[in-house]
Amino acid sequence: MIKRAEQALIGRKTHALREFGLTVPQYAVLLLLASSDGMSAAQLARECMVTPQTMATVLANLERDRLIDRHPSALHQKVVVNVATAEGRAVVAKADEAALRVEGALSAAFTAEELRSFEGFLERAIVTLGELP
Repeated sequence: MIKRAEQALIGRKTHALREFGLTVPQYAVLLLLASSDGMSAAQLARECMVTPQTMATVLANLERDRLIDRHPSALHQKVVVNVATAEGRAVVAKADEAALRVEGALSAAFTAEELRSFEGFLERAIVTLGELP
């Protein structure tokens, strides 16, 4: 049931983000970069829970569309830092409004008490699974 709910949420976000020319992974990356001074591909892959190969494709497409810039790290020669461009920040600000409307509609389907219970159940599931050997 959790997977089905996640797929339904991703499907609605995909539809909402299409207007901005973004996929859900591209949106997630831009959202992270818009609130940071830059991140490596490895950091972004971990945060977005995708493979490094998938992240490489996402970043290449964002760079092609001029939504991010990539430059060598001042700290490590072999690390490339990804930063959102002004255009990328503008696009993600609008796209975030659309994504938040989807999340808001989902939240509105539950009472405050139901949301607290639901979040508690999910947190318990996460903790339980994290404690398994």
